[in-house]
Amino acid sequence: MNTKNNRRRRQSVERLETMFMDLLQEMELREIAVADLCKRCGLNRSTFYANYLDIYDMAEKVRKRLEEEVVFLFDPENISGSDYLNLFRHMRENRLRYLTYFKLGGSRYDAERYDRGLAQRYFDQRYVHYHMEFFRGGFDAIVKMWLDNGCRETPEEMAEIIRSEYQGRA
Repeated sequence: MNTKNNRRRRQSVERLETMFMDLLQEMELREIAVADLCKRCGLNRSTFYANYLDIYDMAEKVRKRLEEEVVFLFDPENISGSDYLNLFRHMRENRLRYLTYFKLGGSRYDAERYDRGLAQRYFDQRYVHYHMEFFRGGFDAIVKMWLDNGCRETPEEMAEIIRSEYQGRA
């Protein structure tokens, strides 16, 4: 029976998405053909189309799923949002997923989770929205560089870079 969450279907989707993430590291999204993706996975195109409308729908679903993982990982009930060491450990362990997330236009830093009170205190409640954007852009750039370079520095070193860069204000 082809129910939504049966094991075989989940495994097929996982194979498709893993191969998709691999291919996305080699080529642009617009260059990935459904037929090629399915051939590399050893699956029929009907399996792909049972789960996605097209390659762009797949990309959006993968991006959203990766974003949900990040949001869950850094939910205040699960972990402190400022625990950068655990973030960098998770990113190193899931490097391909994060490379894919950024390549699909995702951003690790969620402005809604930004500590506005802390920023207002440090910046006298002036131009907080600019500071938030600066932090997000800088953080994303550092993370992307680290991932692109193969995570050469340890998670501990990366957490220290963030702490020193933002002098404990992040």
